[in-house]
Amino acid sequence: MSPIIGIDLGTTFSAVGCVSRGRPAILPNGAERIVPSVVGFTPAGQLIVGAPARNQYVLYPELTVRSIKRKMGADEKIPLNGRDHTPAEISALILREMKRIAEANLGEAVTRAVITVPAFFSDAARQATREAGEIAGFTVERIINEPTAAALAYGLDRVDEQQLIAVYDLGGGTFDVSIIELNQGVIEVRASHGDTHLGGDDFDERLMNYLADRFQEETDLDPREDRKALARLTRAAEQAKIALSTQPFVRVREEYLMEKDGHPLHLDVELERREFEAMIADLLEGTLAAFDQALADAGLKASDLGKVLFVGGSTRIPLVWDMVAAHTGLEPMVEINPDEAVALGAGVQAAIIAGEPLDAILVDVTPHSLGIEVGEWHFGQLVPDHYGIIIHRNTTLPASRAQVFMAIFPGQTAIDVKVYQGESPIASQNTLLGEFRFDNLKQEEEGQPPRITVQFDLDVNGILNVSAVDRGSGAAQQTTLRAAHTRLSPSDKEASARYLAGLESAPEDSGDPLLARARQVLQERLEGVEELAEVAAQLEAAKHEGRADDAAALGEQLLDLLYGLEDEE
Repeated sequence: MSPIIGIDLGTTFSAVGCVSRGRPAILPNGAERIVPSVVGFTPAGQLIVGAPARNQYVLYPELTVRSIKRKMGADEKIPLNGRDHTPAEISALILREMKRIAEANLGEAVTRAVITVPAFFSDAARQATREAGEIAGFTVERIINEPTAAALAYGLDRVDEQQLIAVYDLGGGTFDVSIIELNQGVIEVRASHGDTHLGGDDFDERLMNYLADRFQEETDLDPREDRKALARLTRAAEQAKIALSTQPFVRVREEYLMEKDGHPLHLDVELERREFEAMIADLLEGTLAAFDQALADAGLKASDLGKVLFVGGSTRIPLVWDMVAAHTGLEPMVEINPDEAVALGAGVQAAIIAGEPLDAILVDVTPHSLGIEVGEWHFGQLVPDHYGIIIHRNTTLPASRAQVFMAIFPGQTAIDVKVYQGESPIASQNTLLGEFRFDNLKQEEEGQPPRITVQFDLDVNGILNVSAVDRGSGAAQQTTLRAAHTRLSPSDKEASARYLAGLESAPEDSGDPLLARARQVLQERLEGVEELAEVAAQLEAAKHEGRADDAAALGEQLLDLLYGLEDEE
């Protein structure tokens, strides 16, 4: 049988994991262990994924897509290379690159995968992730939650321990916290909470807006109105954020960001770490509120925890460490690389499914309640739009629950069943997953409204199946409910897979050696500019900290790079 791999499909970076000789390991892409989750097309129409696409973004933002994970499950189309793409198709291009990396490392075809998602992902987003995997050519063996995957990687060496841990997962685009019990190889999720639109991208945006405001104050021009200037500023904000995790100050310089009356305008701003921390403090407070909610759902207090495990690249921000440590009284743990923990855990789950003898059993929960819209009688009047919960959040997966519901009037022959996901007592304020009509209802007793039994079956992937039985006639209906506007039909998936296959089979140089050389030069220049920016930032830091020897060496390196770029001109 073909091997099963684990994939962390991240907002900003993705990675592939597997188990080798009983140990989880990352499958590298050359020198890279994690790959940027960026997709683009060159001006000549060539598909690029990962680092080349990330490098291209500052020059051709209109040809490049970042952070597609935030759109998973949404009814949106992304225009790229003359075609509208679904979020699942863009993600499939990233997953296909993960497939290529795995096959290059393992030396054989790989068609089976476990893919991770944020614990707080909606049903629609989970379905879109599964569809992306199928479009990319995988049999998706399982969808698992990211904090749970990290706990699997952490717990593999601790099968003799019994403890409660919190997994605090703050990545590029999403935040999750899960309370997990480790008990002699059994990894049981007690509760999960989070925010699917909170992460490093939001920190970058705050910093980018600060830089844009500073530039606008000095020049009366708003770089956010220019697509290329905005892309450069976003990249500069991301680099400044990373630098401020290890340095108290950073200087942001963007030469020739825009021009006015034919004159170039530059950005030159020094940032202090505490300024950046003030920009994002309220967002981090939101993660602590989610932390407390997860603890409350698990019936625990922070003092009951034995450890807090950090996952996700944004946990490297010093303020995150300080706030979580102060809030819990525990020093966070980073025994496993925060960027790799989820992929490693996905690899462990893949190995378990493949039948490898690992001492680990995973028990996960659903992060959202599931139910239907019901009406209630109050003082003789029918009040609609109530939410009748059938499966409560943090119920262990898989789960099956059934309830009996009564029609409104005797003689009623049809019921519209609307299925929702969420926590609001008002049904319409939750997420509608789907609806169906149950016709030809029969009364059980004369003069009484007919009744139906509605059953929810939630599988280990968090995918919901709904069935209903008319108690009067015994007739039944069954369906797999998903957010209808995002569901891809088999023909849609087949068409998308053919489109991706066509991209893969296109000759790299389109038969034109001049275009091939042009693309090669462009890629080399992009890599050279990125290296130049990194060395310049290191030189600035060395000068600021008074490290004269380091500054001298970096200055020489910078000159060599500059001369190299000039020679290429």
